[in-house]
Amino acid sequence: PLARETLFSFSISLPSSRCRRRLLFGNDSRRSSPRPCTRQPSIGGGPGFLIAMDQQRKHRILMVSDFFYPNFGGVESHIYYLSQCLLKLGHKVVVMTHAYGNRSGVRYVTNGLKVYYVPWRPFLMQNTLPTFYGTLPITRTILVRERISIVHGHQAFSTLCHEALMHARTMGYKIIFTDHSLYGFADVGSIHMNKVLQFTLADISQAICVSHTSKENTVLRSGITPERVFVIPNAVDTAMFSPAPNRLSCDEIVIIVVSRLVYRKGADLLVEVIPEVCQLFPNVRFVVGGDGPKRVRLEEMREKYSLQDRVEMLGAVPHSQVRSVLISGHIFLNSSLTEAFCIAILEAASCGLLTVLPDDMIVLAEPDPGDMVHAIGKAIHMLPNINPHVMHSRMKKLYSWHDVAKRTEIVYDCALQSSDESLLQRLPRYLKCGAWAGKLFGLVMIVNFLLWWLLELWQPAESIEEVPDLVLVQNEHEERMQDFVEAQD
Repeated sequence: PLARETLFSFSISLPSSRCRRRLLFGNDSRRSSPRPCTRQPSIGGGPGFLIAMDQQRKHRILMVSDFFYPNFGGVESHIYYLSQCLLKLGHKVVVMTHAYGNRSGVRYVTNGLKVYYVPWRPFLMQNTLPTFYGTLPITRTILVRERISIVHGHQAFSTLCHEALMHARTMGYKIIFTDHSLYGFADVGSIHMNKVLQFTLADISQAICVSHTSKENTVLRSGITPERVFVIPNAVDTAMFSPAPNRLSCDEIVIIVVSRLVYRKGADLLVEVIPEVCQLFPNVRFVVGGDGPKRVRLEEMREKYSLQDRVEMLGAVPHSQVRSVLISGHIFLNSSLTEAFCIAILEAASCGLLTVLPDDMIVLAEPDPGDMVHAIGKAIHMLPNINPHVMHSRMKKLYSWHDVAKRTEIVYDCALQSSDESLLQRLPRYLKCGAWAGKLFGLVMIVNFLLWWLLELWQPAESIEEVPDLVLVQNEHEERMQDFVEAQD
């Protein structure tokens, strides 16, 4: 972290009583502009120091999710890279997530990205315990302290995301939601999650999905109108994921698998596919990176077929070492049963492995062991015609985080242009969510509004100290080095 400060006040505050009446009965429900900060800017020195700036930014965005650094995954990478690119576009970005171990309070990471690690501990699968209203005080404090204008939540099964979006909408903020996953419609878990998503998206400004398949899935699950859903794909950091300097020999074909070893990621398919591929192609070797409950099955398979010298199990691979694993192979095998948009595939293709779209960069297969073996054989025969550096250049043009940020910026603009509505105008949307669920959702929002009102009476928003904006200032040497790197690119 570039700097640390303690999160010292989690008490809350709200707009004036006049604004509360507008939020309940009508007219403007969002503060038109943040109050100017009256504190004097504090200036530091030295390389890469932070300087307080009170200048107005384009958008003031709060990213909310249970999934963020130091945990690594697709959602975590998406939030981090999107936030970095939005900062470069001149927006203010703040991240809100739960505490990770001893990482609690306020931290600054790369380029001055501010992260609130709120003192909530994960309950299940890195999710916080659902409280409905327990996060209202701290969410409100952050929104007021940082003068936020847009709240952007990520991931359908993030409890913190759903609660923060609910509180932000109650306070009159514009909210955006990005769905990163695909869900079914029949099992108990999916039915529960779909109803929660329906509640959150009933009164959302705009939604974003990472693929057209994801958009179709989200629209069917939540009932949101397709016109309010944008499709913005994931991207890849091509500067971090680059091919090996020298092309690997094809005398021995190395197939890479980097994934969580769980059912959804198709670990059971790997148990059946790997022995058959090793039997058909004597010059093929597998490298499996990742951990999970299905790792035991892979270990048993390796012992059963005596493949210890042809199947290497790496265990959990830190994100910083993923590239070194990828560039050691020729083919990247992704056996996932469902993926909204797999960033791991983009990272592998950026490293020059045969895997990803367009058609000459990918080999698709049905989730059937026989079809997967056939597809791997096809990929092996395609290898002589694959140039890793050409593939990397194509990925750099096709999937750019800067492009993702610019397209997300358009969604923010659309959200801010949407009309402001009172609570009474918004309640009918919740009532449409079901005979019983609709009434329950409406009651939840009414109680949330009343609690927000009580918090305003207890501690008005005007009494909460607003923090100055901190901008990372580089010294002359660092600026010259950055210009040199950009010129090299």
